[in-house]
Amino acid sequence: MRALDWEVLESARDWLHAGAGSWLCTIVSAVGSSPRPLGTLLACNERGEQCGSLSGGCIEDDLLERISTGNMPDGPAHLIPYGVTAEQNERLGLPCGGRLQVLVQRLEASDIEWLDELLLALSQRRCLRREVNLHSGRTLLRTVTGFAPLVLTVERLIQTLGPRQRMLLVGAGQLSQSLAELALAMDYEVFISEPRESARQQWKGPPLPLIAGMPDDAVREYITDPHSIVITLTHDPRIDDMALMEALESPAWYVGALGSRRTTEKRIERLHQLGLKEEQIKALHAPVGLDIGSKTPLEIAVSIMAQLTALQRRREAA
Repeated sequence: MRALDWEVLESARDWLHAGAGSWLCTIVSAVGSSPRPLGTLLACNERGEQCGSLSGGCIEDDLLERISTGNMPDGPAHLIPYGVTAEQNERLGLPCGGRLQVLVQRLEASDIEWLDELLLALSQRRCLRREVNLHSGRTLLRTVTGFAPLVLTVERLIQTLGPRQRMLLVGAGQLSQSLAELALAMDYEVFISEPRESARQQWKGPPLPLIAGMPDDAVREYITDPHSIVITLTHDPRIDDMALMEALESPAWYVGALGSRRTTEKRIERLHQLGLKEEQIKALHAPVGLDIGSKTPLEIAVSIMAQLTALQRRREAA
């Protein structure tokens, strides 16, 4: 789940508490180029306030205009198509040929209960399935173990919402700084594990939790669910190997290690000697990142985030 989605849900809940008429809008289908992915959320209210984005501005303006002029369709939930005509594409700034549908759900005071439940679950890093009845507008939440693709039928919307991706970086060097900046920009939750005090003192990256102590302890404390990532970046096997041993036995869906192919071969030998199983070692992404010929810290960080994005999209599709 993106951090912005959390803000959208929290804003909708707070507006309802304040007595403002509010709507929750969700991209539920897209054909061709779409400015935002399926499941993207936007909240808006009768005061003209909004949180989130569906298109970068134009669709949001259209929705707010419908609210201010009383032109929202009747009923608690309805679908609004965008990009059906060339004129709409030009007026709304949609990519050429792009079409999407937005589910607009009018929220009532009674919806505060499920919004509170959803926000609590997300704070506890649990997944919930949101089911919206398109006829009644009623929302049901169901506990699920993982993400599933968004589904829209003639009767309901089914959407999984869950915690943000959590990334634990081992080592507080220059590459960690570049990688942390990119990951934060892509709405990852980032922690740095660094047992060396001198490296922590020289950290010049974004303000993040710098965890002292050994990295295997950090993995045990912070990597507790399958929405987690561990990447070792220190070049020191005394630090990296401890983290990898713990990470490859953790629920993390991605474990990566920086190093050349020769370094990786030696690392794999050590992990075998330390007693890790073959299937655990095969799960290690090393050398970490896509092979794009990267040399500089920022280029390597781009290759890592590109690999994570590609693998995450495949997981979602599966």
